[in-house]
Amino acid sequence: MLKEFKEFIARGNAVDMAVGIIIGAAFVAIVSSLVSDIIMPPLGLLLGKVDFSNLYILLKQGTKPGPYTSLADAKAIGAVTINYGIFIDKVMGFVIVAFIIFLLVKSINKLRAPKVAPEAKPATKECPYCYMQIPINATRCPYCTSELKSK
Repeated sequence: MLKEFKEFIARGNAVDMAVGIIIGAAFVAIVSSLVSDIIMPPLGLLLGKVDFSNLYILLKQGTKPGPYTSLADAKAIGAVTINYGIFIDKVMGFVIVAFIIFLLVKSINKLRAPKVAPEAKPATKECPYCYMQIPINATRCPYCTSELKSK
């Protein structure tokens, strides 16, 4: 059993998958920071100094009645809330990750696409009298000696 496990781990696919998961987790952390620390503050400022991380709907008061100055205060006192501001942060993060993955897949597909050579112009044509293949610029058929009309 240990031998089979070693063979499984030694396979390239398992190692590639592990590396992909680790890099993916690090990438998610970077995108989360990008959204919450760089994108959302200016967006909140443009929308009237809104701090998205503190947007919530209070469902039930905590041990001490509100109003609460922040989501952290409401949570510390035990209030039940719907945290739609955090949800907006997560949706923005998802959209950014999805867009970056789309760009990555698009560029990989472009690299994988076979290079198609442009179609070459035909070098020959068919004689309308004897139906033999002759050069495209010929004015007389070398086989039947018919004079060809130029197009």
